[in-house]
Amino acid sequence: MRRAASQHSSRDFETELRELRAHLLAMGARCERVVGLAFDAFLQGTPEVARDVEALDVQIDRDEIEIHALILRILALRQPVADDLRSLATALRLITDLERIGDEAVNIGERTAEHDGAAKQLVSAELSAMAVGALDMLHLALDAFVRGDDVQADDVLGCDDEIDRRCASVISAMIGYVSRNSGQVQAGLRVIRVAKYLERIADHATNVAEAVIFMVRGDDVRHRQRQPPAVDPTAPARVRNGAPL
Repeated sequence: MRRAASQHSSRDFETELRELRAHLLAMGARCERVVGLAFDAFLQGTPEVARDVEALDVQIDRDEIEIHALILRILALRQPVADDLRSLATALRLITDLERIGDEAVNIGERTAEHDGAAKQLVSAELSAMAVGALDMLHLALDAFVRGDDVQADDVLGCDDEIDRRCASVISAMIGYVSRNSGQVQAGLRVIRVAKYLERIADHATNVAEAVIFMVRGDDVRHRQRQPPAVDPTAPARVRNGAPL
């Protein structure tokens, strides 16, 4: 269910909320950019890009401080309740996760080396799929926040298992590779660490989606076991080998 944007009698309050959303979107866009930049640098072996990654992370840190100050000012001056209070609480959670995504991008950039042997090439497709998946999750979670769409946020939660599976696959492949190539241990460890950083980025995107669900329907789904989709009792049963599924 999408939540309709609320209107306020105070024009100043409405302006402040618009300013907050704009700041959050800008911070989120920077996070998407810095992750993409850092991962491309790692994959292509261009460590000189690390300076650009660090510069973007500094701006993301600044975003966190400025947005945090804006939220505290709104809380102090407007004393919001109900939906507005949940929105501001959600924004506080969002900036923490977004700032940590910037840190993970810096970690990826720091693992970039020009000559990394065959380790990286062995799992480049899996790593690329992880990066695309994690960035898609982040983009969808931020879009769900802007539109107040808890259904889309639920969809983001369902994507995390695939990132975890790919991460485990990369780690398994690297363990096998370095066991056969003792001279490539450092290269293999760099790949494993990058896979873990991408997994954490997906985890932060999941946190954003969970915060959106709380904002829209007041339901705290953190640490909750995901349930399979509900079955419509009126729908015809599917059959496999003569037995209903």
